[in-house]
Amino acid sequence: MQEKTPNINPRPVRMERPYRSINGYGVSAVALLLIAVGVWAMVQRLMPLPMSILLVVVGLVLVPGLYMLQPNEGIILTLFGEYQGTDRSEGLRWTNPLQSGQKISLRARNLNTPPLKVNDKRGNPVEIGAAVVWRVYDTAQAVFEIDDYNKFVAIQAEAAIRHLATLYAYDSGDDLPSDETTLRAGLDTVADALRDDLNRRFASAGVEVLDAKLTHLAYAPEIAQVMLRRQQAVAIVSARHQIVAGAVGMVEAALRGLSERNLVVLDDERKASMVSNLLVVLCSDRETQPVVNTGTLYT
Repeated sequence: MQEKTPNINPRPVRMERPYRSINGYGVSAVALLLIAVGVWAMVQRLMPLPMSILLVVVGLVLVPGLYMLQPNEGIILTLFGEYQGTDRSEGLRWTNPLQSGQKISLRARNLNTPPLKVNDKRGNPVEIGAAVVWRVYDTAQAVFEIDDYNKFVAIQAEAAIRHLATLYAYDSGDDLPSDETTLRAGLDTVADALRDDLNRRFASAGVEVLDAKLTHLAYAPEIAQVMLRRQQAVAIVSARHQIVAGAVGMVEAALRGLSERNLVVLDDERKASMVSNLLVVLCSDRETQPVVNTGTLYT
């Protein structure tokens, strides 16, 4: 008999909703006017004292509802703990003085992670660091879904970089396909993968990644010297291969030119000797000393 899985409804995610505030310049002018009229009326005794006091009190009550927002800045408004909305209007604004507000920056920010020591796809220890450009796009998620979105971004960025390093090898090798992406050779592909992973991790916090690039990539100190010698050996072998390929072509061209012009007729043994001498001269990494033969080709 199969057990039925209980039907659990997912928790609704708090999403940002816009809040329409009132122009604060007009409200501030009204508040100053009420205070000025009330004080002047009390001094001149133009109206009953309670009425003058009421005008001053109303003007003072309006003042706490004023707030100012810079470009790319928002304020989250709550009334007795209930989310009312997010105001992204610029300049001096006014809202219900009983509401409390929390300002939040909507500007792009930089996160430069320190070099992290992790193992790549081959298991080699490497040091890797990245610079992440991010910003808040949903203020309600950033404040109500996450306890501290700044710490959340820093911790998740470190986790994403560690995960990224395990997906790619530091450099190509004999045990990897020639077209496989590596950390050193595929920086653009790796950066795109890092940005996509970060966006998935930051989605629940209302944060988006604008750019992500590796800023530090190196072998760990304990294997750096070994890997350097390995890279040097690979470079030497590659250079030797090109030198030998070029030397063979030059020898072939020399023999073909001598044969076509009938300058000298060589048997197979002398051709082999000539090829050997030319390859030694062309492939040697040091200067060769020529020996002048004053006799015949066979002595």
